[in-house]
Amino acid sequence: MAHTIEQVILLSDAGEPIGTADKSTVHTDDTPLHLAFSCHVFDDGGRVLVTRRALTKATWPGVWTNSFCGHPAPGEALEDAVRRRAAKELGLEVTGLQLALPDFRYLAIDASGIVENEICPVYTARAAGGIDPDPSEVAEWRWADTAELTLAVSLTPWAFSPWLALQLPQLHAGA
Repeated sequence: MAHTIEQVILLSDAGEPIGTADKSTVHTDDTPLHLAFSCHVFDDGGRVLVTRRALTKATWPGVWTNSFCGHPAPGEALEDAVRRRAAKELGLEVTGLQLALPDFRYLAIDASGIVENEICPVYTARAAGGIDPDPSEVAEWRWADTAELTLAVSLTPWAFSPWLALQLPQLHAGA
């Protein structure tokens, strides 16, 4: 079976698609703006799934973050990409997918100098079944009370992914 090279969608500053690039070549110290997504998964009790990035990840290794993130493939609907990534990264089926922050955008620089530069719509979903994470993606995971997580991130934002620190206040602004 041939290995498929994962592609990301490059974007203009206005958010319009302008091309594609190999994912493996995009995240550098001069990362072009590209399309991604984040998802916050909740259980039936209202707790949110947080994950600790694998120690082998190129950016933010070992950092606690939202449930999962990813990049849609060219021609792939964002909702389909979210479901695909949930299955690949967490072995998880999600239901009730909702677009929560359609215009989320951020730029952050990892300690290694690698830049994240993404337009990154944020989704929420419900877990349907158990979790069986891919160890190359996820070192640990926990279900967390959203108020306690929000407080922890506000007090120690440096201990979490920058996108989680930026997303949480927006997600829970009306709560």
